[in-house]
Amino acid sequence: MSFLEVLYFIVPTSIAYAAPLILTAIGGVFSERSGVVNIGLEGLMVMGAFVGIVFILAYADVFGGWTPWIALLVAMLVSAIFSVMHAVASVSFRADQVVSGVAINMLGIAIALFSVKMMFGKGQTDFIQQKIPRVNIPLLQDIPVIGPMFFKSVYGTSVLAILVAVIAWFVIYKTPFGLRLRSVGEHPMAADTMGINVTKIRYTAVIISGGLAGIGGAIYSQTMTGDFGHATINGQGFMALAAMIFGKWHPIGAMGAALFFGFAQALAISAGSISFIENVPTVYFYILPYVLTILALAGFIGKANAPKANGVPYIKGSR
Repeated sequence: MSFLEVLYFIVPTSIAYAAPLILTAIGGVFSERSGVVNIGLEGLMVMGAFVGIVFILAYADVFGGWTPWIALLVAMLVSAIFSVMHAVASVSFRADQVVSGVAINMLGIAIALFSVKMMFGKGQTDFIQQKIPRVNIPLLQDIPVIGPMFFKSVYGTSVLAILVAVIAWFVIYKTPFGLRLRSVGEHPMAADTMGINVTKIRYTAVIISGGLAGIGGAIYSQTMTGDFGHATINGQGFMALAAMIFGKWHPIGAMGAALFFGFAQALAISAGSISFIENVPTVYFYILPYVLTILALAGFIGKANAPKANGVPYIKGSR
């Protein structure tokens, strides 16, 4: 396989693997920009992956080709509702946000696996027949070299993830809601003094975070595995968390970091076809994304400064 052929395979695959991470990481950006740490992204992705697969299996005959897209919306809704528990614990009851997030992770996988066992009588669901389609982008796919690499046979969800990143950047930095969101995450008392409802903003941000993570989980289960089991979401939520930190709590930065992690995952698949690394044991490439996640979370690459009030419960009238 020539170097160009390798790029034609690895670039679209990297974007496909990155798409769920992009959406989940941006969800984390919304939550943490408001001052609420969301360690529960993994559990929210699990719920989205589970609900997305079950919905397709149940309603594929009803909605036909639209089923995978409707499944994304249903997964978004369920994970958004599921995230309300984290908002209640973290914002209303001012519980430790890390502990609450860990509980969401544990509860998400427990509910999903118990439900699968009850519904299917085994540890995983059946495989879906309806999946997110691959598309060719007109005109752009005909551009020499770049066209086949970025715009030919790409998942519709890859395009969706990039659009969401751009929209999130606009919302956070160019709209009144985004200004309120950032002010609540930096100095909630000052925001409260200006008439901003800190509790409402934080609830909204956490629910947005849950919805985006749910879509991310549903995308992953549809495009990568085709079913749901105990290993469907296996660290992707923590990769998204690392991408958020690596991207310095910025939507575009989070997208870039997610693409980097997606490339690491795609490299593990294509390593055997690349001549100069084909003799490297494949296991090293499979652990690479997780090693990069640890390094990013440890702050090995660059210095990341979180919003000043991130993780700090707000008590009205306190300094």
